[in-house]
Amino acid sequence: MHRKHLAGAATALLLAAMPFGRAHADATDAQLDRIVDEGLRHSQAMANASELVDGIGPRLTNSENFDRATQWALGKFKGYGLADAHLEPYDFGLGWNLDSWDARVIQPRAIVMRSIPVAWSPATGGTITAPVILAPISKKEQFDKWRGKLAGKIVMISLPGEASQTDKPQFRRYEDKDFAAMDQYKLPADETMPYAEGNKGDLFPLELSRFLKQEGAVAMVRKAYRDNGLVYGEGYLYQPGNALALPFVELASEDYRRLARLEVAGKPPVIALSVAARFNDRDLTADNVIADIPGSDPKGGYVMAGAHFDSWIAADGATDDGVPSVLMIEAARIIQSLGVKPKRTIRFALWSGEEEAFTGSTAYIEQHLAHRPTAPNLSPLDYFAQWTGAFPIEKKPGYDELKAYFNLDNGAGKIRGIYAENNGGAAELLGKWLKPFASMGAGNVVMGRTGGTDHEYMQSIGLPAFEFIQDPLDYSSRVHHSNLDTLDHAPPDDVRQAATVLAAMLWQAANSDEVLPRPPLPTAPSKSDPFKVEDPDKE
Repeated sequence: MHRKHLAGAATALLLAAMPFGRAHADATDAQLDRIVDEGLRHSQAMANASELVDGIGPRLTNSENFDRATQWALGKFKGYGLADAHLEPYDFGLGWNLDSWDARVIQPRAIVMRSIPVAWSPATGGTITAPVILAPISKKEQFDKWRGKLAGKIVMISLPGEASQTDKPQFRRYEDKDFAAMDQYKLPADETMPYAEGNKGDLFPLELSRFLKQEGAVAMVRKAYRDNGLVYGEGYLYQPGNALALPFVELASEDYRRLARLEVAGKPPVIALSVAARFNDRDLTADNVIADIPGSDPKGGYVMAGAHFDSWIAADGATDDGVPSVLMIEAARIIQSLGVKPKRTIRFALWSGEEEAFTGSTAYIEQHLAHRPTAPNLSPLDYFAQWTGAFPIEKKPGYDELKAYFNLDNGAGKIRGIYAENNGGAAELLGKWLKPFASMGAGNVVMGRTGGTDHEYMQSIGLPAFEFIQDPLDYSSRVHHSNLDTLDHAPPDDVRQAATVLAAMLWQAANSDEVLPRPPLPTAPSKSDPFKVEDPDKE
């Protein structure tokens, strides 16, 4: 954007937000005016985001790149004057570092395929060249069908499916009707282990890889789950002793279906794969980054904001969740620029392991907030599946100190409001804190819940934890986890607005005489519903 136009955009955003400053004369409102001015006129967010996502890049948990990023973040927090900026390690699993890769068709013609190794794939030890065989296998019961047919082959383990067509826009912003749909109280599910089945699916590739190796296959490939050349590379086999038995590569769906069509026609293509990757089994810990702005009241407790610092490997991890992580740093810088201590401490967390079953935030909970009883010596994925349904919840001494937790993990769109997460008592106060920013589009408080990120596990132990609503842009349609997750998909004006609103929410939560009410401490749900009529034909 041209410098003149950028200045005009900043002025427009600032003027839109100023009326609350004129309407209220107390010190807190004056400080909100200063937050708006600093966040919109003097932002460092995009410059910092470029340093992180362009300069350092993807941040797989416990990788060398993640470690570089944590040192960068510590430097930023310390440089902005935060206290006790430090790493909190916890037990995780194997480090894995991807240096290079390639996937191409050799016969019947030369084609470079769009690809990404699946995270924690073994290296190929050079280039593997072999014919493919289409052998879709999704469960152990299908193994017998393929015995004796896979030796020397690169196995295509996914069904090819058909190309998708869509008439829906790839990029959009929320409208009023969208907030109305979100503003619904969601009845809690009577489910004690909601992630157990998903955990089984994540572990099946290990069993499959062992079977394929036993049969003499040399590698396996899968189809990406979206079209349009997107690849992802998610993988969950990071436990020592449970590494994949074969190199594993994901191909863009169009490239995968081309191979499948040729193979079904009786002309199996020959492809070449190379994966240069390195495991680290010497350091099995991962780290969260924690930093504080100390409060003036030693008995005031703290409010907290967090985003997950880890990402997948297909691109730079910009919108998931690099930019939101940078917003934590920018919000800290903005608040520090006030030169005034908040009443309560404001804590910032950059989580690791969110993509691998929320290991970082649950480790923080277990260390500082509460304990949920689980069986000993579980694998990380089994531990998480058990942890979400383990009772009773035992509070730790630090439990009552945390007064509010705010999370950012919905891409790089502007903040449009916040989910009250079924906490009706909190909705009014959240609305009061957001009201000054309604002219920025951020005034919506909805009763609905959202999940799949770190705030959910604070909630699960009865703490007031909330996720911001952000404009979706093209996050879910094409960027999320994909090879398109670069800084190009983070509009600078949205980034400045989000950092400003985040800083203002934290400042108000840290200084308000009112405290967000807590939901009840969860207890084990009933094992059966006395009013539920069971289907007699259901097995």
